[in-house]
Amino acid sequence: MASTTPAHLTPRKRPRQARATATVDAIFEATIQVLLTDGPHRLTTTRVAARAGVSVGTMYQYFPHKQALFYALNERYLDDLAETVRNTCEARHGAPIVDMVQALVTTYWDAKTKRPEVTRALYRSVVELDNEALLEAFARRVDAATAAMFASASDAGFADLPVVNLTLLTTIFGSVRSVFERNLPADEAAAVRRQLILMCVAYLDAVRLRPDPPAG
Repeated sequence: MASTTPAHLTPRKRPRQARATATVDAIFEATIQVLLTDGPHRLTTTRVAARAGVSVGTMYQYFPHKQALFYALNERYLDDLAETVRNTCEARHGAPIVDMVQALVTTYWDAKTKRPEVTRALYRSVVELDNEALLEAFARRVDAATAAMFASASDAGFADLPVVNLTLLTTIFGSVRSVFERNLPADEAAAVRRQLILMCVAYLDAVRLRPDPPAG
């Protein structure tokens, strides 16, 4: 993700070979598990290394402290999420608005709920993290992808697309986060998802440009 990583959060090195990538993947997975069992305040790089089955020395080759580890974990997650949204948007260029909304909500919702424990762990990790640069980079990528998609809609146009796009994304992202924070059961979460799609479609229909009435 194109963002300026704060110097104190920069990994010591990036994995370049398959074995190194597998090691970092194991460290990330162990971080999630320790976050879930112990919380961010009790998490230490020593505990993560033990859970990952790597030495503390190996851990320090990549991450000098837990804040750098949290930052890298969130960076990869947001990068993957932004790419998933971008692919969905590009595949819906020229589609009707209803199809675009359904695809966007479904893609974001499924990405967040595929492994809900990961989403919850990441929400817990940011309490100790200055992730403003990551969120800005993620927002730029998603804003650009969704705005381009809605601009290509086959059945609607918008006078102020940036504001419409921002309103829609804020609604979707906030709703999904609320579902997690409230820890809704599956049936209620599914109902919220259906209503969210209806609400977004109704909003876009309300603000879309309409042809001028015929003269006379």
